[in-house]
Formats: sequence, C-alpha cells, structure tokens
Amino acid sequence: MGFFDKIFSRDNKEKLDQGLEKTKSSLLGKIGKALAGRSSIDDDFLDELEEILVTSDVGIDTTIKIIERIEKRVQKDKYLGEAELNAMLKEEIADLLPEQDDTLSREFHVPHGTKPYVIMVVGVNGVGKTTTIGKMAHQFKAKGYKVILGAADTFRAAAVEQLKIWGQRTGVEVVEKGMNADPAAVAFEAVKAAQDQGADVCIIDTAGRLHNKVNLMNELSKIKRVMQKVVPDAPHEILLVLDASTGQNAFEQARQFTAATEVNALALTKLDGTAKGGVVIGVSEQFKTPVRYIGVGEGIEDLQVFNKYEFIDSLFSI
Repeated sequence: MGFFDKIFSRDNKEKLDQGLEKTKSSLLGKIGKALAGRSSIDDDFLDELEEILVTSDVGIDTTIKIIERIEKRVQKDKYLGEAELNAMLKEEIADLLPEQDDTLSREFHVPHGTKPYVIMVVGVNGVGKTTTIGKMAHQFKAKGYKVILGAADTFRAAAVEQLKIWGQRTGVEVVEKGMNADPAAVAFEAVKAAQDQGADVCIIDTAGRLHNKVNLMNELSKIKRVMQKVVPDAPHEILLVLDASTGQNAFEQARQFTAATEVNALALTKLDGTAKGGVVIGVSEQFKTPVRYIGVGEGIEDLQVFNKYEFIDSLFSI
C-alpha cells in the first residue's frame, strides 16, 4: 500500500479540502478538459499540462521537472485515465518536495530538549505575518506550551499594536518597546524572558523591508546575534511567511529573503482565497525549504501544520 492509499484521519482534512477548493477546481477542471477524448498521454497533452501547472503558479523550473517525470512514467506505465494521471502527479510531486521532520509535520510540536524553541518570523508587510504569529501562539498554547512573543517589527506602530492584540486574544505575553525601538533589543528581551520564565516557545516578529536588502540582512543578522547571547543556537527556526495569492511575487520574496538570511521553514497564507495554490509546491521545491504552515481560512484555528501528502491528496484527488 502506498502512502496515498491510506485514509487521512486528521480532523482538519475537511478544512484543508475546503481551503484548496479554488486551486483544485481550477487545476482538475483544466486537466480534465485537456484529457477529454484522449486515449493516451502524448506530447500535445504534456504541453497543455505544462501550461496548466505554470498558470497555477507551480513555477517554470518545478513544472519542467514534473513534466519530465510524468513523461518517463507514461513511457513504461499503461495510461488508463484521469484518475491514473492524478495518481502519477501526486506521487511525483510528493517525491520532489523536501522531506519533512515527521515530529513537526503532524501537529504544532516543539522538539524535545529545545527550550525555549526560538522562531524568528520574516516576511514583507501585508502577507499575514503578524496574524500568522498570533495563530501559531494560539495553537502552541492549545497544545499546553508556554509561549512568549517578541514585537521586533518596530518600524510600524500598527505591527506592534496588532501583536499586542493577538497577545491579549490568546492570553500570551508580548514583550514590546513600542515603535522605533531597537528590534534586536526587543528580541533579546523576549528570548531572555522566555528563558527566565521557562517558556517552551518564543516567537519573534521582524520588519520586512525589501527596498534595501543590505540593511535587511544586517538587521536580521544583528537580531540573531543578540538572541544567541541568551540561547546560543537561536533561532532554531527562521520562518518566511508568504502570501499564496500573490503567485509569482511569492517566488521573488522567497528569493530575496533566502539571500538575506538562513530561512529554513515556510508558511503560506491565504490559500482559501486563491486559485494560485500551486505556489506552495513551486516555492518549496525551488528553494529546497519545507513548508511548515499553511493558512486555509480567516479563523484562529485555520492555520494548519503542513503535510505534503495531505496537501497533494487534497489538490489532486478526484
């Protein structure tokens, strides 16, 4: 039995299906139309499939890899219909995506022996960064973890205030010094408070200005250095938040931030409002960075831990 033969038992699978409905409807509708009347997968169909994947924001490089894999499969596997093609797509795309730490791909979980687990969150304004942090805090707290937030996006008063509101909403402490404070100083105090209070998780919000990459790189490097004065191996996770609905812009943001700092995890927001969900596949594969979280709705429970098999199953199951 293959992985995709199993029945997923997670409670949020239905919500995931709903959140990906626009992307799924667009993808499967176009694939079904391209397959209509065909008895085999030929070069013309593969050209159409390539166009479908690219226009779904899977990205050109990743799409070419998928097409090459499908081409090899159909040379040796008998093609029977849309269901078989979708099964091939699921298997080949899952194989392309980075492997996940199983302990982090099942639920909101903190690795054993790492306390506080420090997460530095990066991303441009407007992608849902602070909201994602608030929802992460809620989910971690619901698992019984003690969480502290650091409001180090001090260049926008709205960012500090928004994080404080999330702190009140979730019952989580927020360390802040207001607008124009030194971001590194805020991060230092947040990590120190987390250590002193025996917190399990410390999440640091940061500014996301891309107009000057050198300044961004210097600022993020400084934040890391001061945190390491308290926790030598912090941050354990540098989470880049991207808005899935921006499609190709998400690729460019990923390119900029991965050049500026050592991003090792991704969060894709606003998947429920777009047909561009293919960006999740493309960004993860192209930058060889695992997706950690996806946003499939506006509710506080609608940030989900990403599991590539469940995601692909929701996207390509008829």
